[in-house]
Amino acid sequence: MTICSSDEIIDEFELLTRDAGRVQQDTLRKILQLNADAEYLNRFNLERRTDSKSFKSCIPLCVHSDIESYIQRIADGDNSQVLTGKPITSLSVSSGTTQGKPKFLPFNDELLESTIQIFRTSYAFRNREYPIGNGKALQFVYGSKQVFTQGGILATTATTNLYRSWRFKEAMKDIMSQCCSPDEVIFGPDFHQSLYCHLLCGLIYSDEVQFVFSPFAHSLVHAFHTLEEVWEDLCADIRAGVLSKRVTTPSIRQAVSKILRPNPELASTIYNKCQNLSNWYGVIPALWPNAKYIYGIMTGSMEPYLKKLRHYAGHLPLMSADYGASEGWVGSNVNPTLPPEEVTYAVLPNIAYFEFIPLEKPKGEEMENSSSIHYIESEPVGLTEVEVGKIYEVVITNFADWEIL
Repeated sequence: MTICSSDEIIDEFELLTRDAGRVQQDTLRKILQLNADAEYLNRFNLERRTDSKSFKSCIPLCVHSDIESYIQRIADGDNSQVLTGKPITSLSVSSGTTQGKPKFLPFNDELLESTIQIFRTSYAFRNREYPIGNGKALQFVYGSKQVFTQGGILATTATTNLYRSWRFKEAMKDIMSQCCSPDEVIFGPDFHQSLYCHLLCGLIYSDEVQFVFSPFAHSLVHAFHTLEEVWEDLCADIRAGVLSKRVTTPSIRQAVSKILRPNPELASTIYNKCQNLSNWYGVIPALWPNAKYIYGIMTGSMEPYLKKLRHYAGHLPLMSADYGASEGWVGSNVNPTLPPEEVTYAVLPNIAYFEFIPLEKPKGEEMENSSSIHYIESEPVGLTEVEVGKIYEVVITNFADWEIL
């Protein structure tokens, strides 16, 4: 295992962002070269040109519905160069829906590498401010059911696509973010059993846990609310070294039983700490004394969960995770000391080609709630042309997709 150097990662980030304009042009050229034979690009007569001027003049801005028929062909088994130069071997299922059907999005090796780069970058900046040891992460992550489309293409959530990847797992080890729980827990068929075992495995490795993570803040709040209800059962499991009968899935029982051993001393310590908590305030640092921070997406619709999460976190800082969507990543949180309400993100210019559609408020609506305003759109501008204080809609062209986020 090669532990990543935070300084080297930050130096690489600074090098890329200092010359973002050139990096963006290089990134677009690579994307268009790799996908030069894609049917979608050839439909608009791009004719293998790779410069941004030709790309913008030939290829229209699109939303998911514009490419849905292409993705459906991939799902149905068309392995020709439909959207990309290389075949798409798996699809991510977005939480959004299109005409009542699951929203399928292409997933490939390039998107996997972009994810790893995003995670490495944010890790480096976090680790500079809050250095962690060579331990584990208490992760509340749940792999969804993996299904195959009519054409034999794997379709699952983006999180599942990541956590089933050997390459991703090795990268997480490199940034000291290895999950406490075995894969059988992550990919378990029953959410409640997986959550219980995440808590149990986290307590077994309580002294090794360096930080606590879940993709979304609401998952963290739900996890520790569950801890309030099952802590005595967890203590009993650790004391006896026998997994609770509430866990019935054979694969989960077998995997967790391999790491569960009778430990009366640990069970008593956990029991006493839980009993002495005041309304569960600060339960995370109490039970995981070496944890440095809590990490997950905490912006947007996750903000209402911050008050309760801070209650559980006590003195530990909350850090909002990176900015992206099922369509692809945009930026990393490179200012981890800022609270989630003030978080900012830095765009990584080599993971995709970015455009920004300026949104202007109509006259007379300047003071209205932003969610109810119908913005006026202008022509897109490039990454290095955005202006501080203005509002934009992000357009992302990555190695597998071409969409407005």
